[in-house]
Amino acid sequence: MNDLTRIPVREQEPEIRAGNFEEVCLGYEEEEAVKEAYRCLNCKKPLCISGCPVAIDIPAFIMEIQQRNFPKAYQVISRHSALPAVCGRVCPQETQCEGKCVRGIKGEPVAIGKLERFAADYALEHGISPEKPEKTNGHKVAVIGSGPAGITCAGDLARLGYEVTVFEALHKFGGVLVYGIPEFRLPKEKVVEKEIQKVQELGVKFEKNVIIGRSVTIDQLLEEDGFEAVFIGSGAGLPRLMGIPGENANGVFSANEYLTRSNLMRAFDSSYDTPIAAGKRVAVVGGGNVAMDAARTALRLGAKVHIIYRRGEEELPARAEEVHHAREEGIQFHLLRNPKEILVDEKGYVCGIRVIKMELGEPDESGRRRPEEVAGSEYVIDADTVIMALGTSPNPLISSTTKDLNVNKYGCIIAKEENGQTSRENVFAGGDAVTGAATVILAMGAGKNAAIGIHEYLTKQEEKNEYTD
Repeated sequence: MNDLTRIPVREQEPEIRAGNFEEVCLGYEEEEAVKEAYRCLNCKKPLCISGCPVAIDIPAFIMEIQQRNFPKAYQVISRHSALPAVCGRVCPQETQCEGKCVRGIKGEPVAIGKLERFAADYALEHGISPEKPEKTNGHKVAVIGSGPAGITCAGDLARLGYEVTVFEALHKFGGVLVYGIPEFRLPKEKVVEKEIQKVQELGVKFEKNVIIGRSVTIDQLLEEDGFEAVFIGSGAGLPRLMGIPGENANGVFSANEYLTRSNLMRAFDSSYDTPIAAGKRVAVVGGGNVAMDAARTALRLGAKVHIIYRRGEEELPARAEEVHHAREEGIQFHLLRNPKEILVDEKGYVCGIRVIKMELGEPDESGRRRPEEVAGSEYVIDADTVIMALGTSPNPLISSTTKDLNVNKYGCIIAKEENGQTSRENVFAGGDAVTGAATVILAMGAGKNAAIGIHEYLTKQEEKNEYTD
């Protein structure tokens, strides 16, 4: 082993993990973490920080790991991130912090994500809490949604002394972290619940089973309940479909529904009486992280799984690590293929999916080469279950029940990128509710920006009131 090569991370063997829902990556042990930390060059101008959407002081926490000061490493991270154990597992570090690591120019970049996970897991295991504010400032802020954007915004505001209440529509806190990401990538009790407890320790209140727009509206929170500002981090839970023949057949699911049943309702656990159509021959349409999650979940439920994606290997939007793990586990990829029809038997159940071969033409408006059909190349993939993983859009409930809240043609709330402010000066928004489906860390970055925006807004309001008085 030399400084150009990172310390390898232990994982379950593919043939073993394909049959269970235990975590695939086992993380670093102490000696491994220290050795990897010593690969950091502690650059004078650390580009890795600029690659992190929440601007963690990466060299500082890695230096603490070098010195075996693991609690201090966690404290450095927690000043910037409310969910370090989550981010260390699910962030696309290869295109963010690690993608800018100078060590990666001539060798492998420092394993920043795995080191972040190590420090965060150490804190969870040893009961180390984030630093709390000395006192509150008396200002109340409501946060809608307990996903990564909402938790980040709430945690940052609490550190600034605000009295924050998070409202969650479901019966579990965590948003996409609990209903969208499988147990084998992100353990719920071991990681997500404990990370949320850390935010609660900062003084943040959490209320579940509150559907904003039904239980209470944003206008009521502001006008009747004493909140001075609201952050909307409600995510994007409305699935997109293709509109092809057979899409309404029994055995066709959105990835959102499929993963929610498996994750939030623990349908993968035989001790829970939650129905799920496991299927024996499953086709997953899409090439993003959600498609990989759905495919790998179906595999663990006993299915032979095919992934169908209309572009090629280089265009796969999923993390390289997730694609690698899916291939290792035996999932079959049908690239440059696009569904034309879902075949249905006489009883109304899926019995196959007809696909057509594609080739890449000229770039489209996104800059990616546009897939075009190859005439006469259709064939059928045998399947009894089809999972559509084509992205999601925000549910229109909040925007339709809030006065003067502007949305774009896709139903996404319009908000300023730099501070999350919407068309209502005291209403802020961020994450998937603004961008459509994206990554956990980008949602966290939006929540952080909105917390700064809310703080600046309320500070100015306080100054105005003092001047008026």
